[in-house]
Parts: sequence; structure tokens; C-alpha cells
Amino acid sequence: MKKKAISILLGLCIMSLAGCGAVATGTETVSNRMPVQAVELADHSGQTDDQDTDQDNQTDEARTGSQEDGYTGSGRETKDEKDSQIKEDEMKPAASEEEIETHIYNAGKAYDGIVSYDTLTVDSIMLESGIMSVSAQDFRGENREEKKAIEEYMDLVAKFRSYFHQIRVYEPRDGYTITICDKKLYEYKIEDTDEILDLYEKAMRVRDTIPVTMPDGDLTYSASRGGILSGISNFISGKKSVNSSSAVCESAEAVAAEDYCMEASDDALAGACVSEEESVAECMPEPVFAEQDWNTEEYKSFEENRFMSAATSPFSTFGMDVDTASFSNFRKKIFNGRAIPQDSIRTEEMMNYFDYDYVAPESGEKFGVTTELSDTPWNADTKLLRVGVKSEEADAENVSSNIVFLIDTSGSMFDPDKLPLVQKSFLMLLHNLDKNDRVSIVTYAGGDEIRCEGIPCNKKEQITNEILSLEAWGGTNGAAGITTAYKLAKKNFIKEGNNRVILATDGDLNLGITSESDLVDLIKEEKESGVFLSVLGVGSGNYKDSKMKALADNGNGNFAYIDSTASASKALIKDFNALMYTVAKDAKMQVEFNPAKVKGYRQIGYELRQLNAEDFADDTKDGAEIGSGQCVTVLYEIALADSDMEIPGVESKYGNGNAGDTSTDELLTVSIRYKEPDADKSRLIEVPVTNENYSSRMSDDLSWAAGVAEVSQILRDSEYKGTSTYKEVYDRLKNDQRIMTDDDRAQFLYMIDLLENGSFGVTDEDDGYYY
Repeated sequence: MKKKAISILLGLCIMSLAGCGAVATGTETVSNRMPVQAVELADHSGQTDDQDTDQDNQTDEARTGSQEDGYTGSGRETKDEKDSQIKEDEMKPAASEEEIETHIYNAGKAYDGIVSYDTLTVDSIMLESGIMSVSAQDFRGENREEKKAIEEYMDLVAKFRSYFHQIRVYEPRDGYTITICDKKLYEYKIEDTDEILDLYEKAMRVRDTIPVTMPDGDLTYSASRGGILSGISNFISGKKSVNSSSAVCESAEAVAAEDYCMEASDDALAGACVSEEESVAECMPEPVFAEQDWNTEEYKSFEENRFMSAATSPFSTFGMDVDTASFSNFRKKIFNGRAIPQDSIRTEEMMNYFDYDYVAPESGEKFGVTTELSDTPWNADTKLLRVGVKSEEADAENVSSNIVFLIDTSGSMFDPDKLPLVQKSFLMLLHNLDKNDRVSIVTYAGGDEIRCEGIPCNKKEQITNEILSLEAWGGTNGAAGITTAYKLAKKNFIKEGNNRVILATDGDLNLGITSESDLVDLIKEEKESGVFLSVLGVGSGNYKDSKMKALADNGNGNFAYIDSTASASKALIKDFNALMYTVAKDAKMQVEFNPAKVKGYRQIGYELRQLNAEDFADDTKDGAEIGSGQCVTVLYEIALADSDMEIPGVESKYGNGNAGDTSTDELLTVSIRYKEPDADKSRLIEVPVTNENYSSRMSDDLSWAAGVAEVSQILRDSEYKGTSTYKEVYDRLKNDQRIMTDDDRAQFLYMIDLLENGSFGVTDEDDGYYY
């Protein structure tokens, strides 16, 4: 494996809590970022599986000690911690350009969501080959060279295993990550990733030279990463096959291998064995290390918003969506060198992935609203309006949670970036729950199964074991799982508590109710129970984005995509309160433009959340759900009345439309309607915007949101992208000093550089991407 390819695989398990809350003065705000407290477990480097029991005891002792020192395991920071971090950030000197470029490069190389079948990752090693738990009895050395190779291999295995420390319950630590093997959890240092991968490659090269005795003693073969039978098994199950070209069969064994091949369901395998003189290696198909070339991903197709005349269409109305799935999916495709489906790019989800320093709500208010007007970077004839909304922080200290983990365990979830990543993600979430919270687990494949019900979170080890025991197999009856999950959530309902189903899936439903419309009807009916929904998407190739977004949008929920350990950490640790605690439901925004001051406008993004103007005040119409402390970013490109830009209008037989109000200096008014989580009647907030909101210099927040929007428009080949280029965005955004403390921002710039200098395509021609 090339060193460059390996370096991209450095694990990223960032435990920073980068809240979007802020202390505000006008439109300028101060960030309140604070790293989550870490449980300092002892370093068990050098130990092997034989010492697992002792390690588990030491883990428990370390956990108990950390709690005595004040660590609660909740991942929730205090006000004093936030204030302390604010002061530290204010005192930090500005980074040099060289330091910024280095940080951007390191953030990009730290991405741990590579899933190419020809590229090893620590997770794929653990999933496919265990932790290399072998003994000398597995090998037969007939001469000095073979015995020396066995000794060298065993030494390499011992060194490999020394990098891993088995733990009983997941405890996040900065600079460490976990992997799952043989239904156990192992922890390793992120910085050791390159050495682990290099050591594994070396061990496999040595192992390929050693004869191995099978348990029955009948078949001898070269080890070659799992041997012949695992190679056949992997091939049948759609995984990469293993080259066993050095294997040699005696006639009896060749017949046995031929019988095995003939029993396989794959016709190519069945016809591969011709005679008993052929070697087992010749029974094997050629190694396949590339992803299958078919693609059944589905994305909702949409037309981007166009410029509207303020005279004939003064109202812009939409649901205040705070989903973030589009960005993580986009990031995964960039780092894995995959074409980017055009309609997978939803600009609002790209912008809302990042944290912003927006004005916090006043005491007793639900939202703080920040507005800003500046020049549009890509169009000299328009201005760019930013509306930033920050929700209140939920008082979650005394709120208990009733959570149902609904997990897709169908056969399509086998890959390392699917079920194993889901397992790690739920373990992260479990870490943040406290003893008063309750967890149920429902899985679905061909049918649905209740794995545990209402387990209090003072029994995290029991819940952990249930999560680790999951295996991927069979079909996908998601509807059955959804029905059972809501049934359990209602059965264990906590009045005035947090009741939620969290669904994790690739969305590939093929049994029971499978159509999107029928699934939407099902979820609309279930949401009336007062149980909220969160959807976590994973995987690629068969990823059904459209179905999952429809479920989240219609089920009083939110939608995130988990592409890596880092994104799981962000969604389930850093943004824990935003995920778990809904502070407002059916939130809608309506922007009314004054035709006397504004000629026309274009909303950037939110195409799939558009509403009729009349829907704004209609409390029976769905909006969107907003979590604790969440930020919503909205951009409008505006042509003022004196702009040279031509905006198509409509001639009216009975007049020229609304002339607007010339007696006010208001350009527009931002109105927000929302309901309390347990209410049926909405409340109204109104914020006017005037020329006083204009500044020729964009704030860092507006500049960043504009840069994300520009990248989205370039990717979608928007007719409104104007003068936007990747280079212009990169050069502007790298001056944002927050990238030195925010790896998400630094990684985004790394991705822009890949887009500028790489060969990543955007496609709108593959029908497999759409429905």
C-alpha cells in the first residue's frame, strides 16, 4: 500500500464541543468552544488478549476514579468552563499562513472515512481478520526457514496486538478511537494508525510464506489473509476475494473443494473447478479489490430556487430545516474519489453543518436572530443577506430520556462503514446518557427483533454488549422495525421527558412497506404519539438518501449522515443536546420583501422545504424541528431597487402589482413561527432589516456561509454561480482564524483544494442516482 494512501486513514475522533452559542455585541460575536472532559484511562500498550480481564478491571477503576474527580460522563460543559475557554481563545495570537496551511493539510489527512475495498483501514482489518489471535499450533514448520518465518510472524502479531487496549464500555478520549472485533471493543491511539497498517501489511507478507494446518488436519494451504474458505465466503457475500494462488490441493482435497464450489450459489464459482488435478487456487475467482460498478443510490431531484420579483412574489416561505446529511455524504465521496450526484448537494445542509457565532436568545425567548447584509462575492449587481437563528439551550439537567435505538442489521449493512460504524456511533451516544435515561434496542432485517427494552443507563455494560452482539444478515423490513420501535417508545413513554426513536440505516428497504409515499404515511401516523425521530444514514452504493430524508422531514425529526468516526463524534457527542432535545417544532420562516426597496431576490437552498405563503400562519402545516442550541443559516441574494440586474416581472391587467412602502427604510421583514414541543398553537417573531444592516466587509460567519454556498453552486453547475471559483473561496476562507480550532472548517478547505486540483466529477446522468 502506498504511504500516501495510508496517511489519509489517520483516525479522527475529535471530542471538541463546538457549540454555536455566543456572547454577542451587535452582529459580532465571541465563540464559546470548550473541549469535552476526557476520561484518562491508563495506557495498556503492549498487552494482549490474554490480559483482557485485568484490563477491564483497570478500566472500571479508571472510570470510577474519574467520576470521583468530578467527571459525570454526560459530556455537558458548564458555564465556567465555557467562559474560561472564551478567555483562552481571545488571548491566542493569530496563526501564520504557514501554520494555517499545515493545519488544513493535517485535518484532511486525518479523515477516517475511507472505504475503498483496495485500501486497508483499521476497522476493516478488525472486521475481516479479528485481532490476529493465533497460536504457534496453527502453523507447521518443516524446515529452518519456515520455523523462522513462524517466529517472525508471531512476533509481528504480538506487536500488532500491543497497539490495542480492550475496554468494557466506550469512554471517549481525545486522541484515541475505538474499533470493534469479535464482539469486543478495542481502543488505540489515532497517531498509531500508520504504524498499525504498515505492521499488518508486513505480517501478512510473512504469513503468506507459512504452511497452515487446518483444524481437521486434512488441508494444507498458504495463510494468505484468511485462507481459501474465507476467500470463497467473502466472494459469495460480495466482499473482496482473497488471492490464494500458492495453495496446493491433493486429489482428495481438490474433490472436496470442488464439492464446496458446486454448492455455492454463484454460477461462476460452481463452474470454476474442472478436474481433481487442479489446485484449489484455480478454483478461486480472480481477486476483486474494487467496488462494484453499479449504483442504486437515490436522491430527491429538485430545481434550484430562481430569482423572484418582489412586486409579484413578496413572500418567501419555508420550513427551517437543520439537517446536515448532505455535507457528510459530500465529504465521503470527495475523500473516496467518487462522483458526486448533483442532487445530493443541498446547500442548506452544507451550510448548517458548521457552527456559527449567532446572537443567543434573550431570557424567555426561543430564538436569537442575527441579520447581516453585504456585497455578494460572485455577483456585483446583488447584495447578500444572511439570517442567522440560534435556538435556546434546553434545560436538560432534570429531563430523563426514553430512547429507542432502531438499527438496520440487514445483509447490506455488513461493510465497515455501515453496521460497525453504527455500533460505534451508538456507543458514543450511550456514553452521554446518564443513569436516569432508558434505552431500548430494536433491530430489523427480514423481520424485527427487540434486543432489549427500557434498560436504565446505569447498566451501560449490558447495553454495550447488546450493541456489540449485532450482526448483519438477511433482508430489510424497515417498516416492521419502525412500528415496533414506536410501540416500545410509547410503552416506556416519559411524561415531560425526552422520547425519541433514533434510526440508523443505509435506507435500502426491500421487504414489507418499501415505497417512499407509504413510508411517509406510516411515519406521519406514528409521530402523533409525541415521540420524535432522528435518522442517521450510513454507507454508499445502495444508500437511499431520499427515503431517509422523507422519514425525518415527516416524522418530527432531523437527519444526519455518518461517514466517519469524526462525524459520529460531532453528531452524537458535540451536538448531543441538539440531537436529543427538541426546543421548537413546526418552525417556519417567512421573509417579506418591500418592493419599494427590493427589485428581486433568490433564496439559496431549502428547495425541498418550500411552503406556500398561506402555509406560514396555518398551524396544521408542518415546519421543521429545532434542537437545543442549534443554528439555522439562511442566505438570500437580493437585487435592490437601484440594481442594474433585470428581474422578470408580470404585467397585470388590473395594475402593476404591489408598489411597496416608500415611507419606511425597511428592506424586508423576517418572521418566524414555531410551536413549543408539546403545543398545537404557534408563536410569532418578527425582525425588520434595513440598510443599517449593510456592511461592505462581511463578517467571518457570512463569509463562511457564502463560501459554502459558492462551492455548492459550482458543484451543481448553477446558472447563478457567477464568478465563483474554488480558488477564490479557498483564498478567502483560509483567513478565518477559526480553522485552527475547528477541524471541520480546516477539512472543508482541504476538500476545496482537492476539488480545485483533483478529478472529482459531478453527475446528473446516472438514472441510478434518482427516482
